[in-house]
Amino acid sequence: MEYQPVARSGQVPEGVVRRFFVGEAEVAVARWDGEVHAMSNYCTHLDCLLSSGRATEDGLLCSCHGSVFDFATGEPITPPATKAISVYPVKEEDGQILVHVPPEDAANGGPRRRKLARG
Repeated sequence: MEYQPVARSGQVPEGVVRRFFVGEAEVAVARWDGEVHAMSNYCTHLDCLLSSGRATEDGLLCSCHGSVFDFATGEPITPPATKAISVYPVKEEDGQILVHVPPEDAANGGPRRRKLARG
């Protein structure tokens, strides 16, 4: 499994969510209770950017309509979202946050409801 560096550890402080890219895929990286989590950056409800939300004790909170996604599984804990988001393996080494995004997600932009038109 190949991990890609996305940020320095200090770029994602406790309780914060940031957006990073692995290839074409947007990844939301959050830190809660000292642990780093990585997931798709798009809410499955209406494609809102999860990096605009925040990390909570329950999971990743979408700022648009209040859905909360479990950090470990991506399952929605709070509606209106009903579908899980993708969760990616993440680790910290030598002051760096590294994320593994499957090659197909990195190449095509990852999961989201609406695909961008390529022109």
